Amino acid sequence: MKMSCRFLIALLIFNISFMHMSYASAEPMVSAQSAIVLDIKTGRVLYEKNIDQQLPMASTTKILTALVAIENGDLEELVKITGETTNIEGSSIYLQPGEIMTLKDLLYGLMLCSGNDAASTIAKHIGGSVENFAEMMNQKAIEIGAVNSSFVNPHGLSASGHFTTAYDLALISMEAMRNDVFKKIVGTKLWIAEREGNRYKYFYNKNKVLSQYRGGTGVKIGYTKNAGRCLVASAKRDDMEVVSVVLNDPNWFNDAYSLMNHVFECYKPVKIIDKNQIFKTVPVKNGTKDTTKIIAANGVTLPLKESEIKDVAVLYSLGDQLTAPFKRKKVIGSARVYLGKDLLDTIEIITREDVDYENNILGFIKELSNKIR
Repeated sequence: MKMSCRFLIALLIFNISFMHMSYASAEPMVSAQSAIVLDIKTGRVLYEKNIDQQLPMASTTKILTALVAIENGDLEELVKITGETTNIEGSSIYLQPGEIMTLKDLLYGLMLCSGNDAASTIAKHIGGSVENFAEMMNQKAIEIGAVNSSFVNPHGLSASGHFTTAYDLALISMEAMRNDVFKKIVGTKLWIAEREGNRYKYFYNKNKVLSQYRGGTGVKIGYTKNAGRCLVASAKRDDMEVVSVVLNDPNWFNDAYSLMNHVFECYKPVKIIDKNQIFKTVPVKNGTKDTTKIIAANGVTLPLKESEIKDVAVLYSLGDQLTAPFKRKKVIGSARVYLGKDLLDTIEIITREDVDYENNILGFIKELSNKIR
């Protein structure tokens, strides 16, 4: 197929009014050593402060621990607790040697109660050893794009070579919050584990974002003397979900709330492309139909300031003609959404319907008719 490129000015396809938008007069001052706010849907950075500085991150480490475990384990699988994973300093869910729990319960204990014993148990169960599991964490971090981080344990206790950046941790959290199982766990305020007897089984979420912040959805707190107070917070408002990371921040919750408030005031979700939006009608060669419509496989919604609308454009590449036969949802091109020179999203352009090959007799008649004309 011959390919062509065309620009669409995004203003022509916006269906949103900014008449009632309000803006914060200035970015909030935060005491965090490093901080970021990231849009979960697009990955766009909406606020930043020292986002590439490598710092310890305490128990926010467990975001990646949980994600790796969810992707590599069976939540209903029974895990037998061993003595080597029960005597871990810091936060605990008081695991006992010989006790048997599901991986699901361990994950809730990990993320709600920040159990370091749960972290070590999960690591040994999934990776065979803490060391092997740490390698799995590093591999996953690289896969996500968090290339300036290093993980040597699953719980975040201070250790040489264990660090991240606000940007990397936001990328990891964004990936985790796109996982339905993870998102359900960190959005739970109370989980009752299946444990025998009167053992510690009521897991209350230590993350106050869920109860204090309007629209709060997650994700994890952390503290060590070396790392200071670290918080990854997420919230959703008006079809826009963000993740905020503050590292080494004595005012952790208030700063995270101020940053998210600022972002929600300054940015609004703007629909650029609707799912199934028709891009154009194209000719069909040798088909039972002469033309067919091509559509967007997915929609695109971006967090934008009012002043940024004029800088948005959609560049699409697609064929001038299709040759039958082809099926519905056949990919024939792509649409790339730009803010200025920055690529923010890419979607596929697909066919809207099946078109069969025209048999030789009908084709001959049509061709003869065209010649007579």
